[in-house]
Amino acid sequence: MSKPANRPAVATPALSPRNLSSLPHRTYRFRVLGMGLASLPQFVVYSELQSHWASWAWTAFCCLVWPHVAYLMARRSKDPLHAELRNFVVDSMMAGSWVPLMHFNLLPSVVLLTVANADKINSGVRGLWLRSLPGMVSALLIVGLATGFAFQPQTSLMVMLACLPILVIHTLAVSLSTYRLVRKLQRQNQRFEELSQRDGLTGLFNRRHWQDRMEQLLLRHQEGGEPATLALLDVDRFKDINDLHGHGAGDDVLRAIAALLAQDSMAQNSPVGRLGGDEFAIALPHSMGQAQAAAERLRAAVEAFEFDNVPGLRCSVSIGLAPPPDDGTLGLREWLEAADRALYRAKHAGRNRVAGQDLEPEADNV
Repeated sequence: MSKPANRPAVATPALSPRNLSSLPHRTYRFRVLGMGLASLPQFVVYSELQSHWASWAWTAFCCLVWPHVAYLMARRSKDPLHAELRNFVVDSMMAGSWVPLMHFNLLPSVVLLTVANADKINSGVRGLWLRSLPGMVSALLIVGLATGFAFQPQTSLMVMLACLPILVIHTLAVSLSTYRLVRKLQRQNQRFEELSQRDGLTGLFNRRHWQDRMEQLLLRHQEGGEPATLALLDVDRFKDINDLHGHGAGDDVLRAIAALLAQDSMAQNSPVGRLGGDEFAIALPHSMGQAQAAAERLRAAVEAFEFDNVPGLRCSVSIGLAPPPDDGTLGLREWLEAADRALYRAKHAGRNRVAGQDLEPEADNV
């Protein structure tokens, strides 16, 4: 039988031309395998029934020739997607025609019809098995009328053995293909999740995900006393940088600061995020005194930045520090507000400096 489960591209008509052109090739391998295996129990049944040569010829065409014909038809079609959908319907019609030719031999009839319908369901195309069902039933009735609905449902041991390859090999092939598809989707979902957590420009956590991480850190502090200090960073006169050097230079500044925050030793295992615009936040795993020293090193590193593409560009940051609220009734909002007040103090005192709740802003470093 054909194996559409490895054809996720069929699941939606919104496909790129490249995916459409490769669809027949991906289908071809599984149709050759499934149809070829389906021929085995049929030939054994025909041998036992001493069937007319036409039955042998029809099954030989369906199982050994049709997969190649279907491939060529789809490859040459202007619409490979819909050509493959038509091929799936033809697959089902062929499966329906085999049942009366085998005189309704129970096991192979059930196996082949079940596999044919399962393939349509596994394709992911909504309603494909239902659209294929009328063709399958019609072919069964037409060929049944032609054969007088001869009914010999008994299944011999040889026929049972002939059914094993399609039951085992086809099932394993479908499972392997499905496994690969699931793994691919898992990797894509993981990538999408990572992208949804990251700021597109800097690669740091976006505000929403950063706040989620901070809520967990604050809870650990309030439950176990884990040291932490919140640092808010704001680029000084960032609008002037954009106005004088262009927004591209402003983006370079933001990316450089983000890289420094992500790579600096003080940021190890600490939530670092871009809250928006030119404002960054990092939770330092230090007391206020240690955090002040780390923030001062960060401020000096930013002040020393040089940009090869904009030689005259210089930048600095102001940093506000705040310890976590010890009151269990206070949360992240109050912590952010305390750090924001400290940042305002640093700005108000002349920028390019570090200020904290219990710290006086240092002398102007400009």
